[in-house]
Amino acid sequence: MSGTIITVSGPVAAEALGPTLMHEHVLCDLTRPEWRGQGGDFSITLDNRHELDYRPMVPGHHILADRAVAAHDLAAFASAGGSAIVDLTTGGIAPDPIGLRDLSRETGVHIVLGAGFYTDGYVDEATREAPVEALAETIVAQVTEGAWGTDVRCGVIGEIGVSWPMTPFERRSLIAGAKAQRRTGAMINVHPGRHPQACTEICDVLETAGADLSRVVMSHMDRTHPEDVDAVVALARRCVVEYDFFGIETSNYWMGVVDLPNDWMRLRALRRLFDAGLGDRVVISHDICTRTRLLAQGGHGYRHILANVRPLMRDRGWSEAEIETLLVATPRRLLAIG
Repeated sequence: MSGTIITVSGPVAAEALGPTLMHEHVLCDLTRPEWRGQGGDFSITLDNRHELDYRPMVPGHHILADRAVAAHDLAAFASAGGSAIVDLTTGGIAPDPIGLRDLSRETGVHIVLGAGFYTDGYVDEATREAPVEALAETIVAQVTEGAWGTDVRCGVIGEIGVSWPMTPFERRSLIAGAKAQRRTGAMINVHPGRHPQACTEICDVLETAGADLSRVVMSHMDRTHPEDVDAVVALARRCVVEYDFFGIETSNYWMGVVDLPNDWMRLRALRRLFDAGLGDRVVISHDICTRTRLLAQGGHGYRHILANVRPLMRDRGWSEAEIETLLVATPRRLLAIG
């Protein structure tokens, strides 16, 4: 394996990365725009703990800003053998590059930050109206110089936020991401709209714009194609697919009518991909973005895949080589630049 991975603490050799989570949020504010400023007195208690997992769309629940809480969770991840986390907190959902760098240095966990912008509803008006070239220049600068007014560089592009139907801004944002990829070599992660045709449309836009789809990760297979694994297999022949709701064991999806899988169902889908010869076209994560999923609030934390899912895989006959491909080799390949 060759190449360099850009972390918030600086470049590291790809070989330095062990088990890696490809889609998380460590410091962020994913509060709906119309709820901003609410939830100041939000608290988690034994009375509402389960309700918040089942129906998490509550003002204040999507703010992850306590560095001590984050450090505790990252340390537990490292103790479970974790090496790196990709934080895909992009423009519009409160990226904190300096905070991430401080946490990385404190805990020893490599953190890779995402460049670019979230969905239309979360960005400011100037960003929403910006032309493709301006958006592309911003993303390139975030990867090559520093992001959000700091000298902390991004190591990936995304998660680029896309809705259904795709808005004009989101289309320009995707095209800008493709242009930035061609100039930097960074992989792209996309948050697709919640419709079965969304991923195909996104791939078409990126491919037309010149993106390398073998270095494009399509997030959220868990809620976009929860039952249609055939669709995921077909998509994996175009781009890399991502199951990133590991640890969510409720069937209720809070953003629409979707029957979410649990972890063993996710593993069954992953098995299909490996059996189809596509084991190097899939990555996994938790996509933690609410407080009750953190260890300090009784949640599973960033360690869950390593501490709980990896043993499940071994119990179900996965080889160590397959687990290594999923957790180490594929993330290294995707994150390496040059």
